[in-house]
Amino acid sequence: MINTFKKPAASFSKCLLTSAFAALSCSVVVAITPMTAVAQEAEAPSRQFGSKSGQVVLTAQEQMASDQWSAALSTLSQALAIPELNPYEKSIIYQMQGSSYYELNQYPTAIQSFENAISAGGLLPNESSALRLNIAQLLIASDQFARGAQMLEDWNRAGGQFKPQHIEMLWQAWSQANQYSRALPWAERWFNQANPKERKHFDTLNYMYNNLNMPAKQADIVKQMINRWPQDKTLWDAWASMLANGGREQEAFEVSKMLYLGGAYSSEQDLSRVVQYYSFYEMPYQAAQILEREMNAGRIQKTSEKLVQLSNLFRQAREYKRAIPILEQAAASSNQAKLYADLGEALYNEGQCEKAEGAFRKAMDRGFDQGKAWMLIANCRYDTASAAPRLDCEMTDAQIEASPRNKGWNHAIAAFDNVPASSRERSNATKWKSFIKNEKQGFLDRCQFKKDVVKEGCFQDIALAYDNVFLAGEFKLDDEKCEAFKAEYDSLYRINLGDTEDDG
Repeated sequence: MINTFKKPAASFSKCLLTSAFAALSCSVVVAITPMTAVAQEAEAPSRQFGSKSGQVVLTAQEQMASDQWSAALSTLSQALAIPELNPYEKSIIYQMQGSSYYELNQYPTAIQSFENAISAGGLLPNESSALRLNIAQLLIASDQFARGAQMLEDWNRAGGQFKPQHIEMLWQAWSQANQYSRALPWAERWFNQANPKERKHFDTLNYMYNNLNMPAKQADIVKQMINRWPQDKTLWDAWASMLANGGREQEAFEVSKMLYLGGAYSSEQDLSRVVQYYSFYEMPYQAAQILEREMNAGRIQKTSEKLVQLSNLFRQAREYKRAIPILEQAAASSNQAKLYADLGEALYNEGQCEKAEGAFRKAMDRGFDQGKAWMLIANCRYDTASAAPRLDCEMTDAQIEASPRNKGWNHAIAAFDNVPASSRERSNATKWKSFIKNEKQGFLDRCQFKKDVVKEGCFQDIALAYDNVFLAGEFKLDDEKCEAFKAEYDSLYRINLGDTEDDG
């Protein structure tokens, strides 16, 4: 499956958190200003700084305002060492400490400081909530994706209100944690709330559905993308791939065929896939035409492997004449036994037995199975014999022996004899020899039967002619050809009778 979505960057922008920490610093200014502290004394004694701690924290705030983060941390450590700090003082000091650590890119210690600020118990619920949001974002920024995403979800369940960037952050974080099932609801929500929807929104859902093996939903989103960006070939490829993976190979083939005919394919990989599709759907001739065309155009390399594929396609299409020169070229360039055997088989199918035998002999010289090769040579010789003029019973024995058909039979038997005794084909070779010998003997037996029928008829005519001598006064045969059998008849049936007549 080709994904058009790219994973988000490993860390989020530092700017995403800066505004929150700036607001936090402002709240500190208000909290520790002496006038404000006096005003708050009656209302909320637990949310004010003492004079000693207040002066130290003011110094730290001034250092932070001047980007003196390390110095501020040292000052804040002094503040934390002041005995009997109230919870509010501790919470504010920890927050400032966390902000300083953050600016120094010391995320783990920044996170710990913020968590300490919450644990100190001096923050109002809304302040703790805002800080939890910052902690969650900082966890994600420091590559603690699952922990940060979980905290962000918890913050939302506790009443925190999501903004669009929070939803985007959630699906990205869960994705980075490879927990796509947790990421999907947020990605879908991000998609649904987007207005207008951009390519990145579609790419995200396509990526999610692919990783979660949800072909139906992925197909739906890809169809929407194709409607919006019909010129994007990667989308069509993705669509064809989904169809194939979903058991809809015929539709996938139609999509690929449409793209090929429309000129969308130019890479060797795409073109080769189209060839494979045509071959798979039992259209070897069309597959061969495409492969040959693209090889001639140089868009598919004319390697030995591709030449073999092309010849195989032509052979599957029974276009042996077109396969032969390709196989000759492939065999000569690779010098492989299998290719010479394939060439021999193609020549065999075209009835070019002498050339086929030459190719098979080269194949055997290079290690090809002798049993298979001699069986094909013998079969080709037998086919040649069968195509010769038929034998005739009027032929003499010498003419039969000298006939092309009889010589072809003998030639085929000699080839079958060459099948090695150790070959699996030996049994078939023996059966073929018996078949050829029986075929020849069958012809001779039929001729003999015809001769016997004629002779028996003439014997009956001769016997009848002898019976009519008394009435006709002479021996007379109606069929002159029966004269040839009279001597044999007399030797069998008249010799004793003749001796008796002479004695009389």
